[in-house]
Amino acid sequence: MNELLKVEGLSVTFGGLKALNDVYIELHKNEVLGLIGPNGAGKTTLFNAISGLVPPSTGKFSLEGKNSPWPKTHQLAKLGIARTLQGVGLFSGLTALENVMVGAEAHASKGFFADLFGTSGKSEAKLKARAHKALAWAGATAFADKLPSQLTYPDSKRVALARALVLEPKILLLDEPAAGLGHDEIEKLANLILQLKEFYSIIVVEHNVEFVNKISDRVYVLNFGEVISSGPFEKVREDPAVVAAYLGIGN
Repeated sequence: MNELLKVEGLSVTFGGLKALNDVYIELHKNEVLGLIGPNGAGKTTLFNAISGLVPPSTGKFSLEGKNSPWPKTHQLAKLGIARTLQGVGLFSGLTALENVMVGAEAHASKGFFADLFGTSGKSEAKLKARAHKALAWAGATAFADKLPSQLTYPDSKRVALARALVLEPKILLLDEPAAGLGHDEIEKLANLILQLKEFYSIIVVEHNVEFVNKISDRVYVLNFGEVISSGPFEKVREDPAVVAAYLGIGN
């Protein structure tokens, strides 16, 4: 299996507290990788470090076998990386379609706002086409003309997913995508992610371990800022270190 992303020796320190210590993960092409662990294990810090939101104290970052400077947030799109947020993060004054068009800004030669307000009609049409395609993938086409205040929380999360998909990234980072969703919505989301992995490589941070079990090819389990186990979910759930750290995962 081809390695797409590799993080080695990643440590993050906040003041005198070491939030991550010597973390190693690798993501292969067209796989779903789950990051799980107890509260405070360092999952979100790892995710934020990969996303350029948290600067590492130490660590190496490589894409497709080539070492790369640690990314800044504004560089993610050019690197082929897109992420969703724990919340929804939609702009309240823009429709769902326009929110997704904002996500396509990295592909716009003259910038999103120039296109949105009609200074480049041809480019605006391309942006809209990309946004409609992304909404369709996320199952959110019916919401294109609605404002965020008119959407349910699950529907808002679909629009937020579409905003990441519009970049057509190599790597999709999903931050607690199942949070706040009911059973049926979680089942739909799991099926969607399994379809998306035909086109993208996906890293998921999630508290719902059964959801992670359904969607992941491999998982990394963190505890106190360190990776304590990795591999297929069925393997790591039997790991004594995981059972001790994450009560109930081995039952």
